[in-house]
Amino acid sequence: MDFWESDGLAAHRDAARVWADANVRPEWADEQRDGGCHQTTALHELLARDGILAAGWPAEYGGSDVDPGFARAVFEEIARRDLHVDGWSTTYMVMHTIMHVGTEAQKRRYVPAALRGELLVALGYSEPDSGSDVAAAKTTAVRDGDAWVVDGQKMFTSTAQVCTHVFVLARTNPDAPKHRGLSMFLVPTDAAGYERRPIRTLGGQVTNATFYTGVRVPGTALVGEADAGWSVMKVALTYERGVGGPGTIERPTMAADLAAWARGARRPDGTAVLDDPLVAERIGRIAVDKEVTRLLGHWVEWHAAKGGVPGIQGTMRKLFFTEAAQRHYSDALDILGAEGVLAPGAPGAPAGGRFEYDFRAAVVTTIYGGASEVLRDVIAEHHLGLPRNRPRG
Repeated sequence: MDFWESDGLAAHRDAARVWADANVRPEWADEQRDGGCHQTTALHELLARDGILAAGWPAEYGGSDVDPGFARAVFEEIARRDLHVDGWSTTYMVMHTIMHVGTEAQKRRYVPAALRGELLVALGYSEPDSGSDVAAAKTTAVRDGDAWVVDGQKMFTSTAQVCTHVFVLARTNPDAPKHRGLSMFLVPTDAAGYERRPIRTLGGQVTNATFYTGVRVPGTALVGEADAGWSVMKVALTYERGVGGPGTIERPTMAADLAAWARGARRPDGTAVLDDPLVAERIGRIAVDKEVTRLLGHWVEWHAAKGGVPGIQGTMRKLFFTEAAQRHYSDALDILGAEGVLAPGAPGAPAGGRFEYDFRAAVVTTIYGGASEVLRDVIAEHHLGLPRNRPRG
């Protein structure tokens, strides 16, 4: 498999840059950083308007004729401009899950609305007493005739402040073992009994605690089979951990920004910081890890293009990417010294303060989408064939 970029992809990047120059407003990045919401409604509407959200999706479910390569180049350009599209990333994940396990009626109802930019979905997995151990969920959903009644609380429901739905993991069979008796529901955020409270994080993002008090949803809100929610969520996690989509794109210029600073910064003896071979080696390692992450992403997409659900490949990519990101920003701040802790907006902050900001944001990357310890267990058991480390729940 050769994943080197072709001239066609280079043309997509040029076209994506033209699109972004014409449509993306620089102040949106400041608004996301200061406001803490990693989803900009005006940008999302433009992506929907031009068919970029719908690129690569089947025409019968609202897909557009926009080339998926161009769409990905647009999202890369957006990331290059320090903008996040987290709300679309989670929506992308849930819509693909519906395409795999949803009913035909759900595919025709939800997917076209999402591709038109009218529907955004946040994730309702974690709870106050079960962060990475989402299978320990206490939120319940009780069948009431043709409907379900949801009661409970979720934590870290990011971008719920702009989303129309939350993809909620709830226990539907309290007598079943821990990983069974769970179900997944699309809960509207305008439903009676739904409440949201903002929580500001170390990385500056404003996530949410969401509450469900007697929230009544129709039977059509159940995604997949009742009591089979763990299997449904595993499909969703495949997309969260690396199958295509904007959520798999990281800021691409980190190594270049660091090298540019080190080339211009001077030691007391007048030599450039980059002249230090140890500094050059660490920046080189960052660049190598970035390339490995890119290739792992293409590997995952290759498996997905063959029609499979590459769970273990996405798990491996996510583990490498997030562990490497924390090493990268730790090395960057070590190289930058005192200047590395200058926040965005501070005079003289390298790369506009992005190193300090991204360092804080990277702290949690090894937790969401599956903690590194859990991912190592998954890889050991399902890829290497090693015995399970912990007893089954």
